[in-house]
Amino acid sequence: MLLLRRIIVVRQPSSVFAHGFSESPFKSLRYSSTSSGIASSLKSASPDSNSVKPENNEKPVIVFFENHGFSKTQISELVKKFPQVLSANPEKTLLPKLLFFQSKGLSSPEIAKLVCGFPSILTRSLDRKIIPAFDYIQALLQTEEKTIASIKRFLGILTWDLQIYARPNVETLIQIGVPDSKIATILQYQPRVFLINNVRFKEIVEEVKEMGFNPLRLNFVLAVFAMRAMSKSTWRKKVEVYKKWGWPEEEILFAFRRHPWCMMASEDKINGVMDFFVNKLGCEPSYIAKRPALISLSLKKRIVPRGSVYQVLLSKGLIKKDVNLPFLFESAENRFLDKFIDPHKKLIPGLLKLYKKKLVDAKR
Repeated sequence: MLLLRRIIVVRQPSSVFAHGFSESPFKSLRYSSTSSGIASSLKSASPDSNSVKPENNEKPVIVFFENHGFSKTQISELVKKFPQVLSANPEKTLLPKLLFFQSKGLSSPEIAKLVCGFPSILTRSLDRKIIPAFDYIQALLQTEEKTIASIKRFLGILTWDLQIYARPNVETLIQIGVPDSKIATILQYQPRVFLINNVRFKEIVEEVKEMGFNPLRLNFVLAVFAMRAMSKSTWRKKVEVYKKWGWPEEEILFAFRRHPWCMMASEDKINGVMDFFVNKLGCEPSYIAKRPALISLSLKKRIVPRGSVYQVLLSKGLIKKDVNLPFLFESAENRFLDKFIDPHKKLIPGLLKLYKKKLVDAKR
């Protein structure tokens, strides 16, 4: 491992609007000073140091990543996604970013995974982009742990000027009465929602209000995220898919208000789920409209395996057709086994085997 001289840089996070969010305290960021500091450290390194000198046929950047916990597969993936990284200076450009993330408590495997997901972060300015963005998010979320959770969702948010892009959109939500806690929740779990032109963001917010969503409820910001994630034409196409399955517009709106994620499913996913419930399980389309969370479940990993168990139990007269399907499909694995598999093992010895086979098939 390279021996480095590090300095402590204290920065004040960018100020954020005052509306229930207290200003974040000063944060200490630890990263390498200069290439000259690194060079002097290398000169004083002991002979048994873990540092590895690059072979003549190996690029310094490749060796750098190997020394910092990146697997060969990850390095290959990173270079394929972002070949420009091979021209970067390991000590001056790459190392400060890794040390910054390390100072925030991220492990080497976590850093490698994050960077491979968004490799261009390595060539963005630490002082002008990454640190100000991190501080802005932390000022809103109040804790470093939640901030880390947010950037794990989308590391690319650290490459945006959040004072220009996120702040106006957050203020828009505040102005219509969305609680700070709901804004923080959506920032932590779906940070991309704020990375959009403020004019378009305001349009979406107005559309969501007109649909009858309550700004005080979490579903309001979830609906904003759902609509922000797709174009108007994509929205219309999904509406048409639901209409083909017999949902009138009022039912589509009801389903969206109840579970905004039902509009996040692809057209193929919607058709697949509706086909299974309507044509294989015999449900009325309106039944699913009243229980739209079923649309969000994995068709292969959840709906088909559990639906197969339901069909067997129904054919044997062991459950009624009007059984609580949301409970059957949405309950945790152990609850499902306790309720629908274990009580029938003796009467139907192959039931568990059937269920497990469907789960295995889903992985193929």
